[in-house]
Parts: sequence; C-alpha cells; structure tokens
Amino acid sequence: MFDKILIANRGEIALRVIRAAREMGIASVAVHSTADADAMHVRMADESVCIGPPQGTSSYLSIPAIISACEITGAQAIHPGYGFLSENANFVQIVEDHDLTFIGPTAQHIRTMGDKITAKDTMKELGVPCVPGSDGGVPDLETAKKVGEEIGYPVIIKATAGGGGKGMKVAQTADDMEMAFRTARAEGKSNFGNDEVYIEKYLTTPRHIEIQVFGDGKGKAVHLGERDCSLQRRHQKVFEEAPGPSISAEERAKIGKVCADAVAKIDYIGAGTIEFLYENGEFYFIEMNTRLQVEHPVTEAIFGVDLVREQIRVAEGLPMSFGQDDLVINGHAIEVRINAEKLPNFAPCPGKITQYHAPGGLGVRMDSALYDGYSIPPYYDSLIGKLIVHGRDRNEAIARLSRALGELIVDGVDTTVPLFDALLAEPDVQTGNYNIHWLERWLDDNMAS
Repeated sequence: MFDKILIANRGEIALRVIRAAREMGIASVAVHSTADADAMHVRMADESVCIGPPQGTSSYLSIPAIISACEITGAQAIHPGYGFLSENANFVQIVEDHDLTFIGPTAQHIRTMGDKITAKDTMKELGVPCVPGSDGGVPDLETAKKVGEEIGYPVIIKATAGGGGKGMKVAQTADDMEMAFRTARAEGKSNFGNDEVYIEKYLTTPRHIEIQVFGDGKGKAVHLGERDCSLQRRHQKVFEEAPGPSISAEERAKIGKVCADAVAKIDYIGAGTIEFLYENGEFYFIEMNTRLQVEHPVTEAIFGVDLVREQIRVAEGLPMSFGQDDLVINGHAIEVRINAEKLPNFAPCPGKITQYHAPGGLGVRMDSALYDGYSIPPYYDSLIGKLIVHGRDRNEAIARLSRALGELIVDGVDTTVPLFDALLAEPDVQTGNYNIHWLERWLDDNMAS
C-alpha cells in the first residue's frame, strides 16, 4: 500500500486526486509553480513543493523537478491527472527508472496510443472498428490526392502527433486538398515538431461517443459505458453526458465489449477512453486517451464508482474492486465545463475572484479549485470548474443543471455560464438532437462578435 503519492498537476484535478487519496488513508504531495503558491490544491495537500516559475514548461512539465519533489518528500507514486505529463511516455519511463510507480498505463501503451497511425493500426488488429482512411502516413500531396479519390470526399487530414484540434483540416473536394494538406502539415510541425499526416473519411453528421475502459494490467478489463461529448467548439468539449442519448442498450453492450476485450488483450492498466465518431448506427475509432478524462465524473455518477481510487488500487497491484456484471447504469449525468472566458469570442479572462459560491443540493457536484479572493493566473488552461449533475433520467438532469447554474456565483471574471443557460433553452439540446458540428453552427448564428 502506498503511504504517500505526489500529484503532478494543479487545479481541480489535483484536488480530485487529493480527496481520493485522503479517503484511502494515503498522504498527498502537491507540486506548484510560484504562480500557484496560494492555490487550493496546495492548501489541501499534506505537503507541497514549489517546482519552478509560472510557465508550465519550467514547472508542471519539468520532469527533473517532479522527480526531485518525489525524492525530497518520499512519495512512492505519481498521479499525473490529465494534461501536462499525463500522456508523456518518456516521463513514465523515467518515473519507473527511479523506482517510483506511475499511476496510469505503461510507457509502451502511452507510446502506442500517442501516435495516431500506430493507434489505429493496433485497434484494427484488436477488432475495433475504424474510419476508412490511408494506410499510415501520407508522404506527399500526390499520394494525398490519390487517397482522397479512393475513399471519397470530404476527407480530413490529421497530424499523426496532433491533439486539441490542432493539425486537422478538412478538404471538401479535390480542389481543397492542396491547401488542407499543406496547412495540416505546417500545424503539425509547429505544434508537435512532427509534420507527418494521415487522411480519413470525413463524416458529415457524426456524434462524438467515447467508451470508458478500465484494466488491471493482468488481462482483465471492463467498460463503463459511453459518454456523449458531441457539443464541441473547435474540437474542444464543453458539454458531456452519460449515457449517450442516441445509444441503445444493445449498441452499448456490443461496442463496450469490443473495447474491453481490446484493452484486456494488451494488458492495459488503469483508466482509458476509446473515442469514436458515431454515425448511422456505426462506430469509427478516432483515438484512445491513456489517462483520466476531464469528464470522468459523469461516468462516476451513473455507476457509483470512484475512478481515481480505482487507479490507485490497480497501480498498487490490487485487483479491480468491480467486475463487468457489477456495473449497472443508474440515471443520467451531465457535466459542463466552466471556463474563465469572455463571450462571444471565448477570450481567456484571468483575474481575481471577488465572490464564489458553489451550487449544492441533491445530485449536484462542483469540482473546482476556486475560492473567494483567488487570482486566476494567466499561464494555464482557462478551465476553472466542472459542474456535474445527476438525475433519475435525462430530463431531471437537465432541470437540475439549470437550477445549479442559477445558484453558481463566480464574480470578478467573465465565465462561460451564460453559454450553458442559452444552450439549455434550445430544443435540440433538450432532446439530445445534435452532432459534433451543431454547437459551432449555433455559435455562428447566436454569438457572432
């Protein structure tokens, strides 16, 4: 059993891990930059270590600083949260080389799934359905045009090392291919140091469905249903729910088993998410995230499990505390991401919180590191909170979310709360009738600058 773990992250996810550790009787170590000296995760942890200046590259992304913090405090394991180093295979290898435990998958699993082409090839071999596309990377424009003709337009060109919507360009017709191909390569090179791209069929009205999987690293794995994350802006999720309003129980069982069997075959350990585009009753694999997702609370709500606690357990070598037959869906859950951003342009809005009040009541959870007087630093992601609600069914969850948004007070900075108030009034959102393009079209129509 671990006596002490270090959380290599900040903000609400660091708090989330600290809470799970405390319930398990495990001491926690918070790391922080100088900009986060007064952050809530630093206050709540049993110990804290300053690991560098405000910029993430010199603090939360500094592997030597994080390893040193472990050695100084005697922490035996590291939980990466999400973002920063959570999917850095080199970091995981260094952690293991220092006789520390990484609370997550192996370096090899991260490496395999971190490269989009290798991930797709691996999933094909494991029986997971994939989007039609190129076999591996596309070396030049002529090859790109040939692939486009073979699979049919529209197509999407993606950087193999991409993420967060960067290095992704759509070619609606053959005439668009040259510009899309060159732009995707250039973005891949500038953002990820790798200009290799691949091509896939571009689905016109898909939903974004992701399957939560969990493995013990010893050949056993389960799935915890799906989340629908189709309401997105620039490939960034803003509204997530579980179960998906468009997925039947039969479809869930079928694709869930495919995903659980796939990760079991590779002895995957810990939490992972297999993401799909879903259109006309078919699932098409797009990527696997080898970490805890931002939206994991909606899965926890409908299954009554603590995924972080389970991550820590299997990292210690303990068996999973539940099997597939134990996982029964109860009700419906929705999460909205509260960002410190100014509408309609979604410009980051750091600043001092003059008043903060979290909503409460039955079925309401607010994951946030805010407090009265806290100054949101300008150096990191603008996510300042996640509001999660759980109801007996989707209608009750939506009503509960509307009520909870009305109770939430965040004064001193602009937030995206008005966006969700407006969305909940839309008939398509109320009925779950949307796809991955719906929100951007709605924004164009309703929040033009």
